[in-house]
Amino acid sequence: MKKIFLLMCILGVVLPYYHLINFLSDNNWSMSGFWSEIFSSHPVSMISMDLTVAASTFLIFLIYKFKTKKINPIKYILCLFMVGFSLALPLYLYDNYEKF
Repeated sequence: MKKIFLLMCILGVVLPYYHLINFLSDNNWSMSGFWSEIFSSHPVSMISMDLTVAASTFLIFLIYKFKTKKINPIKYILCLFMVGFSLALPLYLYDNYEKF
């Protein structure tokens, strides 16, 4: 199972950044228009809100774990904000697999 979590970490970096690089190359390496496209339609907004709630819940969970002195959440929080939920959650599961 740890190998699957590691594979998901890799995919969690490669797939979002593939699309980010494509967006940037299509827009002359500018982020203008990025935020407006996130809410360009109801289906896209639904996915954006779904991921926002899931990532926020994970962030609250990490803070709770830190407050109870069970983990050091810094690398997961950095992954969450620098890459996204698609890396932060699989990395947490990979690191804590034996504890479950």
